[in-house]
Amino acid sequence: MNEFFKTFLFDWGIFIGIVIVTLVVGYSFNRLFRRFIRKSTLIMNNDPTNYHFLRHAITAIIYLVGFSWAVYSVPELRTVANSLLAGAGILAVAVGFASQHALSNIISGLFIVIFKPFRVNDRLKIRDTLSGIVEDITLRHTVIRDFENRRILIPNTVISNEVIINSDFGDDKICLWLDIGISYDSDIDLAKQIIEDEALKHPMHIDNRTPAQLEAGEGVVRIRVISLDDSSVLIRAWIWAENNANAFAMKCDLLESLKKRFDKEGIEIPFPHRTIVEKKAGKTL
Repeated sequence: MNEFFKTFLFDWGIFIGIVIVTLVVGYSFNRLFRRFIRKSTLIMNNDPTNYHFLRHAITAIIYLVGFSWAVYSVPELRTVANSLLAGAGILAVAVGFASQHALSNIISGLFIVIFKPFRVNDRLKIRDTLSGIVEDITLRHTVIRDFENRRILIPNTVISNEVIINSDFGDDKICLWLDIGISYDSDIDLAKQIIEDEALKHPMHIDNRTPAQLEAGEGVVRIRVISLDDSSVLIRAWIWAENNANAFAMKCDLLESLKKRFDKEGIEIPFPHRTIVEKKAGKTL
């Protein structure tokens, strides 16, 4: 009886020990590998997409191997496991139906990592309503951090079938379209000169002219009148920035500086005018 009790405690002690070691190893690997990804991305400017997906895959394998080893270390649990494996045909069908969606997410995530339609730290826009920065690609879903610091979790099978606008795919440079409307009484040439001056003064502006454009003597900032609207002359400037974030910041700065310069130089930005006609009812005799 005592021998049986000792054997029982020994077997379950090994089981608990293996489970604890598995949890510690999995947690430690996940944390250390995440730190390695962060340092290598900052120091060597590497693409962390493959590393993130590999971290999740290896962590899952550690837990799977560790827990399987723990189960097989206990004779009673080993018997149950062997019984389940004996009915592997029925079990495989049941597990196949249950895990079909999970496996499709893993395969879609693997295709995303291989073909890279987007990477970690890319800026995405999906369905005209969802936009943000890719923060992680797990075995099941892609994590996108929007510009309000909220997380959008999209299953890999869903995002792999979506039409995505990737601002950082291939070339990070962005051409900013800056549209400004002026009144018909304002000086168009002066307004175009002010827009060019303010754009060239901005520190985030870059010169993206090709050698052919430089040889032809084209200006750094292209400015054209693109529309004659009901109450305004619409002017568009094509201004280049290093990336999407710089383009947004530059647009906000230029809108403010152009408003101040237009006020100073007498360029009117049109706004709606309303004429109110008041009618008085005539007196009847």
